[in-house]
Amino acid sequence: MSRYDFSAQRLYLPAALAAGARLSLDRDKSNYLLNVLRLSEGAGVLVFNGVDGEWLARLEGGSRKQAVLRLESLAREQTRAGDLHYCFAPVKHARLDYMVQKAVEMGACALRPVITRRTQAARVNLERMNANAIEAAEQCGILHLPAVHEPQTLTHMLETWPADRMLVFCDEDEPAGDPVAALRARVNASAVSAAVLIGPEGGFDPQERAQIKALPQAIAISLGPRILRADTAATGALAAVQIAWGDWR
Repeated sequence: MSRYDFSAQRLYLPAALAAGARLSLDRDKSNYLLNVLRLSEGAGVLVFNGVDGEWLARLEGGSRKQAVLRLESLAREQTRAGDLHYCFAPVKHARLDYMVQKAVEMGACALRPVITRRTQAARVNLERMNANAIEAAEQCGILHLPAVHEPQTLTHMLETWPADRMLVFCDEDEPAGDPVAALRARVNASAVSAAVLIGPEGGFDPQERAQIKALPQAIAISLGPRILRADTAATGALAAVQIAWGDWR
């Protein structure tokens, strides 16, 4: 049997969750459960808040405009998020939505927009990023939500980078090779605090690449012989880190 009940509807609720709690949902969530999914009284819904684990709740009787859930029992204990940050130069809306969703699916615990010299979309809608993160978590059985950070410049990020966090960036000038082997050759440990840095569609400029490589915690890796789009490179790099140091081992 699968570890997750993918047939059940999952819902993120920013409220304290405990047995017997009775939660009145807002208009959007009520409309989704009652009018889109057409759930009836007694239907089961799995709810989570990123802190208290996943709970089985039942839909109580009421109006067609206001849904009420009563929590019955703990379905899954809260898991601990991995220590993997995703730092990225923002791209245009549709591709950014995809990047955020895939980063959450790949286990990122923090989403950090970084403004570089070649960034084409300097304005970032943090509310939209958070909505995409919630949607990915709801659909993929994830119990925690990533922190969504305010944008910062690449220079500021590098100047304030913590000494105990490795920074992995995809460098098109690196010789093609095994990225997992490259990561393990640098650090061979059971758990590593890490971040993946993905540049803009035009890549980092030479000065930026020099700044990144000057950081003692930086590791440049290749993702193979092909030039990948930013969103594709993100998935590949996050997978390599999870295999080398994370929860794919």
